[in-house]
Amino acid sequence: MDPTETLELLCADAWQPVTGYKLGDWRLRAADGFTGRANSALAVGDPGVPVGEALDRVCEFAHSHAIPPVLQAVVDSATERAVAASGWVPNTRHAAGHLVSVLVGPLGEGSERAEILPGPTASWWELAAGSTEPSPAQRHVLTTGEIGYGVAEITAGAVRAAVVGDVLHIARLAVRPEHRRRGLASALMAACGPWAAERGAARCALQVAVGNEAALKLYAALGFREHHQYRYWVPACEDRSL
Repeated sequence: MDPTETLELLCADAWQPVTGYKLGDWRLRAADGFTGRANSALAVGDPGVPVGEALDRVCEFAHSHAIPPVLQAVVDSATERAVAASGWVPNTRHAAGHLVSVLVGPLGEGSERAEILPGPTASWWELAAGSTEPSPAQRHVLTTGEIGYGVAEITAGAVRAAVVGDVLHIARLAVRPEHRRRGLASALMAACGPWAAERGAARCALQVAVGNEAALKLYAALGFREHHQYRYWVPACEDRSL
């Protein structure tokens, strides 16, 4: 498996669905609709059956879990070309953006303005999940694995840090509007570094929609570069609400 597919699998391990099924190397995932990554099929490697048959299995799995069929494929890969040839189309209605950049960069060196907690607080949940009372699916996806819960100035910002293998996976970075432009996002990123290094991480990876210019500017300033992109696909006849 090539480095792009390996990184995709590590990122997937850092973001566990409620229900998962392996179709060869492909991963079929469901989490009650919480995030595209946890409710799509990750199409990397060999599904063990012809792509057309694999896509039928993706649809069957999605329907059995009451979610729309969605597939995640690396841009310009042979798999993506086969998916397009099978009649699937880019999921341009995906709310968070159907085209995503996977960035890699260095571990931060720590910050006195942010800390990593061993468990989520109410304010962390509010920032990371949008509610102080997360759903069971949100709890599962956001707390499964080797997770650190980063906070800045206790209630001003939050981030999810997950370590899988030698990778620190960053997600759900958020700063309250009234606290922005004060360097807290950078502080949160920096605070994750020492915590992750203690757990074996040597590099950092994250996923951000290509249209999120503010986030891309922040990560570029922190030394991140694009490793590859992936795109969400759906059958042309399906609802595309995810």
